[in-house]
Amino acid sequence: MTDHASSREEITRLLQDCRTIAVVGLSSNPARPSYRVASYMQQQGKVVIPVNPRETDVLGERAYPSLSDVPGSIDLVNVFRRSEEAGAVVDEAIRIQAKAVWLQEGVVDEAAALRARQAGLQVVMDRCWLKEYVRCVGE
Repeated sequence: MTDHASSREEITRLLQDCRTIAVVGLSSNPARPSYRVASYMQQQGKVVIPVNPRETDVLGERAYPSLSDVPGSIDLVNVFRRSEEAGAVVDEAIRIQAKAVWLQEGVVDEAAALRARQAGLQVVMDRCWLKEYVRCVGE
């Protein structure tokens, strides 16, 4: 894993302050990492919004085909997509005025991260939300 300049304080603040989290690529398959991470988010009191055009309902929540289809505001967009697909998701997060984007472990797109930061979004890249939550906030 590489470090992409997100300080521990910044990550801790995002983990604590972001209540509404759109999870792009969330699968209804309990064996998938996206499902396990999103389930843990719910256990921590977060509102999880599934974003996946192939799903209708995940973890008891209505799924949306895209971020633009989600009603209301989103604090954090958590991205479970391949690196080459992350840029389009980040651009959509910028358009909907999300506060932050989180590219999961293994998802790296420096150009997209730069665009997001320039648009005023906080960015965490190449880190697992669940691992960071346990490390920074604890159980």
